[in-house]
Order: sequence, then C-alpha cells, then structure tokens
Amino acid sequence: MLDSAMAALASLADPSLLIMLLIGTVAGLVMGLIPGLGGTGAVAILLPITFGMEPPQALALLIGALAVVHTSDTVSAVLLGAPGSASASVTMLDGYSMAKKGEAARALTLAFLSSMAGGIIGAIGLTLAIPLARPLVLSFASPELFMLTVLGVALAAVLSRGNIIKGVSAGLLGLVLGMVGTSPTTAEERFTFGSLFLGDGLSLVAVALGIFGLAEIASRASQRRGQKETISLGGGWGRGIREWLSHWTQVIRGALIGIWAGVLPGVGATAGTWLAYGQAVATAKDKRKFGKGDPRGIVGPESANNSVEAGDLIPTLLFGIPGGVPSAMLLGMLLTYGIQPGPSIITEHLDLMYLIVWSFAIASILGALFCFLSVKQLAKLTKVPFAVLAAGLVAVMLLGSFQEGGQLGDLWIMIILGVFGWLLKSTGFPRAPFLIGFVLAIPLERYYFLTDSLYEGFDWMLRPGVLVFLAILVLPIIWAFIKFIRARRRTNFDDGHRDEQPEDDEAPLKNSSWSLVAAGIFTAAFAAALISSTSFSPEARLVPQLVSIGGLVFSGILLFTEIRTRLRARTEGAGWTLDAGFAFKTFAWMTGFLALTAVFGYLIAVTIFIPAFLLVVARARLKVAVIYTGVLYVVLLALPSLLPIDLPQGWFNTLV
Repeated sequence: MLDSAMAALASLADPSLLIMLLIGTVAGLVMGLIPGLGGTGAVAILLPITFGMEPPQALALLIGALAVVHTSDTVSAVLLGAPGSASASVTMLDGYSMAKKGEAARALTLAFLSSMAGGIIGAIGLTLAIPLARPLVLSFASPELFMLTVLGVALAAVLSRGNIIKGVSAGLLGLVLGMVGTSPTTAEERFTFGSLFLGDGLSLVAVALGIFGLAEIASRASQRRGQKETISLGGGWGRGIREWLSHWTQVIRGALIGIWAGVLPGVGATAGTWLAYGQAVATAKDKRKFGKGDPRGIVGPESANNSVEAGDLIPTLLFGIPGGVPSAMLLGMLLTYGIQPGPSIITEHLDLMYLIVWSFAIASILGALFCFLSVKQLAKLTKVPFAVLAAGLVAVMLLGSFQEGGQLGDLWIMIILGVFGWLLKSTGFPRAPFLIGFVLAIPLERYYFLTDSLYEGFDWMLRPGVLVFLAILVLPIIWAFIKFIRARRRTNFDDGHRDEQPEDDEAPLKNSSWSLVAAGIFTAAFAAALISSTSFSPEARLVPQLVSIGGLVFSGILLFTEIRTRLRARTEGAGWTLDAGFAFKTFAWMTGFLALTAVFGYLIAVTIFIPAFLLVVARARLKVAVIYTGVLYVVLLALPSLLPIDLPQGWFNTLV
C-alpha cells in the first residue's frame, strides 16, 4: 500500500495532472462564491470536460474543485453577511461580526487556515480508512454489495432534512429513472417507449445539472441586485494566525466531526458545520462571545466543512455508497470508466485511491493560498447580481450536458428535469436521494440478480454482514418514525398555533397547492412505471415493479396527506407566487435558447440569448451585455481547440 501511495504522489509530477488539479481548484473557488452551486455545481459543470480524459486527469480535476468549494464560500459570508452556501451561514455568525468591527482580515485568516487544515485532516482520515476498511471490503460478496446500495438510497432519504416520506419517494423515483434504458440482466429495453435516444438511458450530467443547476438558477434568477457595499479587510492577518494556532484542538475536533458527518449519507456539510459549532459552544467555558466575533465560532465550522467532503469519499470509494450529490456524480464518472467502487477499486485501482487522497490534500493547501492572495478580487465577484451570472451559467451548463452523448435530446431532458427540480426544491422534497437513487439503480439491480442466482431463496439474508446492514437500515427509520410521531403529537396538542410555524426559505411552497401537485406527479409516475413494466420479461420487470409498488405506497400516503391538509385548511396556501412566475419565465428563456441552438447552432444561439437575457431579465446596461457576450463568444469559439469539447450544430448548419 505504501508503494501505491508513493507512486500516486510521484504521478502528480506529471504536468497534465498538475494543470488539471490547478484548473479544478480555481473552478471550485469561483463556484464556491456563487450562491446555490457549491460542490454540486462545480462537479456537474466540470464533469463533461472529463470525457475523453484518462482517469487520473479526470479525478485530479474534480477532486481539486471538490476540495476547495467550502474555502471560498466564506468570503461573502464574512465580508457581506451573505454566505455563498448554507454551510457558510454558520461562519457568518462570528465572521461577519468581526468584519463589522474592522477585523475582516482576522476572520478570513481563521477561516482559510481552518479550511486548509480540515481538508488535510480529511485526507488523512481517508488514508487511514483504506487499510482499516480493506479486509472488510474484500470480504464483501454480492449480498453485502446489494444491501449497501439499498442502504445508500435509504439512508440518504431518511437522514435528509425534511419529510421522511418525501425523501423515500424521491429516492425511489430516482431508482425508476435510473432504470430507463437497457436492462443489465436481460439486455431488453425498458421505459424507452420505442425511442432510440432513451435506449442508452438518461445522461447523468443532464439529470444532475437539471435537478440541481437549472433549478437553482430558476430559483435565484430574480436576484437582479448585487451587494452594494463591502466591508474593508482591515488588518489582523498576524493576529488571526496566532489565534488559529492557539485553538488547534478546535481544529481537530471540528475536522473529525466533519469526517463523521461526511460518512453518514444525507447529512452533508451544513449539518456537519452546525454540529462543529455546537460542540465549540458546548466545550467553551466562556460562551458569551459566540455570535459576536468569537474565533472558536469560525475555527470549528470551517474545519468541518472541508473535511465533510473527504469523509464523503470514504463510503463512496470503499463501499459504493455516495453520501451526497457531488460524490454521487463522482461515482457515476468512475462507473463510466469501468471502475467499480468497493473490492475492485482496492485490488485493481489502489493507485487512483491514493491519487485522490494526495489531490485532496494539495488542493486544500492551494485553495487557502489562492484565497489569501486573491481575496479582494474574489469579494468583487460576490457583488455581481445573480441574474447576470445566470446567463453565462445556463450557456455553460447546456454545453456541458451536450458533451456526454452529443445529442440535443439530453438538453431537452435537462430542462424538463430542471422544472421538476425546481418543484422538488420549492415544495420541500430532498433532491439528494433522487440523484443517489439514479446513480445506484443499475448497481442495485445487478447485485440483486447476482445474489438471487448464487443463493437459494433468502439464505443470503442470514449472512452476518447483511444482518448488520439491515440493522443499520432499520434503526434510523425507527428513530425517524419516533421523531415524526412526537412531532405530530406536539402539533395536535397545540393545534391553535399550527399556522404560526416559521416558513422555510428553501421550500417556500411546501404548504401550498404546489406540494399537492408534486405528490400527484410522484403518484402518477410510479403508477405509469408499474403499468409499463408489465410488458417486460419476468427478470426485467421484477426490480422495477418492486420499486414502483414501494413508490406508490409512499407517494400515496403523501398524496392522501396533502389532500387532507388542503381540505382541512381554512385558507388556501400560496399558489402562483411572484417567485414561481419568475422561475417559469426563466425556464421559458432556457427553452428559447435551446430552440435557437437546435435551429441555428450553439454559437449563434449564444449571441442572441445572452444579450437578450441580460437586457430583459437581468436589466443590465447595454455596455455590460455587449462585453459579456463578446468575451463569452470568443471563449466558446476557442474552447474546442483547447479541450475535448464539441459545440452543438443546428439544423441550419447541416443545410449549409
């Protein structure tokens, strides 16, 4: 194992690997500043670029971005009081308080150094996990691997923030969507409805960018104003370094909490940072300064948010269970290269494992260094209105989705799923279980049939490993059910104040008629999948029918609850809100852009869509629109000669 680790380190001397690592690091820092994108947006946008690369270069690019997204999202939280991601909101409590006192440099020093240390400690944790987990992983057979895939979807659904039934329904629908295409057991087509385009299944990039990227743009594109005022950095760089060194125990504790939060599917960086902040408060003798500029309130959470991503890689690589959305996309990339996480990656691709470790550690150091050197420039980006950024992001995301299959159909799927992703986000459905279910659908089915063919009946369920995984699966469900019953009892006891609960900013329509529509869509989708699967062969329809029946049960409960809530409600919830109207207008602009691409080609579509969107939607000045469009056009024109990227050609170009 030491030889593999040293060989992986030596491979980073390859200029191509170092360049990819640097590009990924810079891209991750920029994406971390854009609200709502973070690690998900960074990996999803960079993923198409990896097609055609060798696995080491592709991993260096993605890991470089993933390691630093939580380093830069602190800049806007400290300087503007507007965190770049939900996890950075914890740092804002004490960081912004310091900045208002003229100590922004001190706060940023604590944050950057803690993020760097968290990434390094996370990489060490991943390194230690390889030899510790290797005997266990190598003992796994198909029954354990099948249970692990089930566990990945179930825990992501159960542990996700929000309604458990919504989480399970989303995970099951992701499994159904992942089964579109050729069956891994019988090689017959399923849910394709005679379409050759759907025969190969849906594109992972299109699904991820639609559910998360376009949905986020539609939710935030109404933000036409940037931050007008920024707080000066001031002094305190040296003081910040001294304070960081004095709180080294908080750094270690925060990083360890982050690793633990990353290992658990569905927990993620937000919960990990709050847990780290909670332990910092609980272990402090003097708690009066927390929230008013206490350095411990920055050190703990910032150490946790980077180590979460490293901890997330432990179950992803060793067991094939992605704990979050970025790792699910990383898992999908590995599968496209024929690299199967679990026993095979340890026996056949151990050098890649250690390449990931080294890349994560080096990127964490580079990310902190870049932030120190360019914090003033990074802060300027946070002043750009999101609507202005949205124009370029739409163009980049649609181009990225085109790279995997080279078909415009992927882009139409992406926009449709973007609308669906907006509906999920707005009504309180967790989207992570959906994507994790999509990625794990084929491995789950493959391991199930392999298990069924090797064992008589349900004898495989008596294997010790399977029993352990069953216990891990059942206990969180029981605990979540108990919490649900307790919450219901409290609600019924204080029924008169039911409407006074604070509204969820991330799910403003969860108590409206839109939530009923979402439940109806889920129920109809599962019913259609169940009916359609009756035409498949017995082997090909078994798993889709089991998933569809389970989905009908959960979505049926959800639909019944929503209908009862609507009937009992004294007043109807929010219907067609201003935000909903703006979101659908944004999707209409995306559809128009795609229609222009289909007819005239990508470059002409960009020159029409970008200035029109900037002038009409973002209400930018004409000078900004012209410069923006010109720069983007030149970059896109040069991109195919620099990277393995193809620009979509329209119907008009085929005639010329």
